[in-house]
Formats: sequence, structure tokens, C-alpha cells
Amino acid sequence: MKLIVAGQDAATPDEFAELAFGFGVDADLFAGVEGESADERRARLDVAQEVLRDLDGPAARFASGLMRTAERRRVLTWRAAA
Repeated sequence: MKLIVAGQDAATPDEFAELAFGFGVDADLFAGVEGESADERRARLDVAQEVLRDLDGPAARFASGLMRTAERRRVLTWRAAA
């Protein structure tokens, strides 16, 4: 599937957000990365909460959505492994 926004190709979700909303959001900060430890996750979420307080409008909604989606994915993965 090809994502095109305003005539530009978006190769990654970050590029899509930047083209669509006019801002860049570090998706890894809000969604996490594979294999992070519990301590790393806790530290990342602390920083993400601080950054989220500084964002406004669409950027804040997008970042918040990334966090919710990532949490749901973690719960589903945990349930599937149980």
C-alpha cells in the first residue's frame, strides 16, 4: 500500500504524520520499541508524558493515540502468550 499526502510519498508512519499534520512526532517515544525492559519502558513513558504536556492540538491527539494503540497491542500480545 502506498501512502500519498499532498503529492508526496510517505514511506514511514513518521513521514505520514509529518506530511499530513505538518509536524514530526517520534513514534518510538510514544509507542515503544520491541524488546525494551520494564525499566526502559517506565522511563520512556515518563518522558512521553512530559512531552505530551508540551504538545498541542493534532500533535497531542496523534501522540496520545500512539500510546493507546501501543498499550492495547502489548495487552493483546501478553494475553496471546498466556
